[in-house]
Amino acid sequence: MKNIILDTNALMAIAEFKIDLFSELESVCDFTYEIFILSGTIKELKKIMEEQRGKYKAAAKLALGIIRVKGIKQIESTGYVDDVLVDYSKKDYLILTQDAALKKRLAKPYLTIRQKKRIIIVK
Repeated sequence: MKNIILDTNALMAIAEFKIDLFSELESVCDFTYEIFILSGTIKELKKIMEEQRGKYKAAAKLALGIIRVKGIKQIESTGYVDDVLVDYSKKDYLILTQDAALKKRLAKPYLTIRQKKRIIIVK
């Protein structure tokens, strides 16, 4: 079984691109997997809700609601979220992100959103 960790910007893409991440993951992943989120990502989403307005605030609120409804398990994390994600990618976790700088640092394979509508595995 593979473990997938969702990054903040991937969760924000749900509202921005109107994409169903979970259906996309089912169609692209021909293996069993479990989805996780870092506690630092939850903090980032809450911060966006407090400090931003308009579509960013709405996207963060939607992401937090989806995390709660889907019952996504949380991994406790301290420090800079991107650094923690890089560490987990080296431990054979798949990271789903849109962040170009982070993608350069991740161990392959990782997941990303292409053409604002589908998830692909980058090997």
